Amino acid sequence: MPQFGTAINCMDGRVQEPVMNWLKSSYDLQYVDEITEPGPTKLITSRDPTVVDAIKAKVLISVERHGSRLVALAAHGDCAGNPIPREASIRQVLEGLEIIRSWNLPVMIVGLWVDVETQQVDKVGAIEPE
Repeated sequence: MPQFGTAINCMDGRVQEPVMNWLKSSYDLQYVDEITEPGPTKLITSRDPTVVDAIKAKVLISVERHGSRLVALAAHGDCAGNPIPREASIRQVLEGLEIIRSWNLPVMIVGLWVDVETQQVDKVGAIEPE
């Protein structure tokens, strides 16, 4: 059975490939389901039920139908949908990980931050499945 992961990532084309490649190589995945939104960490941490529930529904399809064993939440510099400094962006990623944890999924949850100029992906947090 193929190994799937899920990335909640920005719609910005500069970060999708680096995140996908990093997840595949770091966690031995064959496929990464991409859920893209402008500034996804801002959207998740807004706790707006309409927005969060829509993202969660997409994650559930990946986990339940594809057997995804990992969910990553990614943010990046120079984000048009969430133009905040790196440190604030990383804080949002970490807050977002806790929100995703509350969904009680049987997966590892990983927080990522991408430097768009260098394409460097940094893991900024992780939560093991319970």
